[in-house]
Amino acid sequence: MSTDTPDASGADAPSQAELYEQIEELEQEVADLKSEVGDGQKKMTIIATKGTLDMAYPPLILASTAAAFGWDVVVFHTFWGLDILHEEKSKELKLSAVGNPSLPMPNALAALPFGDAMATKFMNKKIDENGTATIEELVDLSIESGVEMQACQMTMELMDYEADELYDGVVADVGAATALEHMADADIQLLV
Repeated sequence: MSTDTPDASGADAPSQAELYEQIEELEQEVADLKSEVGDGQKKMTIIATKGTLDMAYPPLILASTAAAFGWDVVVFHTFWGLDILHEEKSKELKLSAVGNPSLPMPNALAALPFGDAMATKFMNKKIDENGTATIEELVDLSIESGVEMQACQMTMELMDYEADELYDGVVADVGAATALEHMADADIQLLV
């Protein structure tokens, strides 16, 4: 009777030592492939460029949520986005009323000197009434969750900001090259 299976007792069959050696080689190949692919942890880089009250929330909410999922998250703050990390300025962020179609305020009224102040007061009241986290709370939560909050070195120099004016845990004086390095390997890159 004929079969397609080679005779295991034949002279061409590998020895037990050779089989163990092949298994070890295969295990090493699998380990090498796993290290090339990474540990499976997702990476996200967010570039925060805006410093208004309504534009401070998206990068902080996205970053803290991604960190809660175990992602490696970096938020690079540059230009007006750096105000989000400034301890004093972050408490005074304003909402721009002019040209904001979602606000229940006509542009003619929004353009008046008190327009932004009125819109900001309205939004802060809604935030308080809804129990929404403040910018300060979201920055702290993000840092505690492992989000790396980076402050652009060039912007810090431009705005005359000092590292001690930023929240504790912020990585100060980071250049664009560092942000790009993380971004190049990130699964998700966002510009806010």
